[in-house]
Amino acid sequence: MLRLLDPLRDGPALHAIFGDEECCAYLADPATKSVADTVSLLKKWNDGTEETTWAIVEKQDGEALGRATLIPRGRDVWEIGIMLCPKAQGRGLAVNALADIIDDGFDNRGARRIFADVDTDNAPSIRLFERLGFQREGVLRGTWMTHIGERDSVIFGLLHHDARVWTRYQQ
Repeated sequence: MLRLLDPLRDGPALHAIFGDEECCAYLADPATKSVADTVSLLKKWNDGTEETTWAIVEKQDGEALGRATLIPRGRDVWEIGIMLCPKAQGRGLAVNALADIIDDGFDNRGARRIFADVDTDNAPSIRLFERLGFQREGVLRGTWMTHIGERDSVIFGLLHHDARVWTRYQQ
């Protein structure tokens, strides 16, 4: 289930992700040091994307278990992303959340293309996007300079006329 993300409300719970070195391995910057740093980061990332950044929750008034976003990258192209707290992984929350976001992008926001930019070593995310029907389009070498060094990206794409594989995961 999704609800719009509120950095002040959701920051303390999401610090379980953004304060964890392992969870942040593939981000540009290392884990945040405090809840206040996590809240500040979420505010910065949320700037201008308030309507397309969600908290992943099990019930509408529940604690945030993850963050998902759909970022405009052109007139009809959007980038999708997700991070989930370790305690919430393996329960189908990510696949269900992304399926709803994909529908929103294609059905309500006029998306022609939705893509994901995934670190080549992030096997769980690669499996997730493949499961949802995204097509592996290629590897971009040296795309990111991060706290762990230069990183390559696998680009996954989904077009509005592709088979709607993701709908089988919606509840």
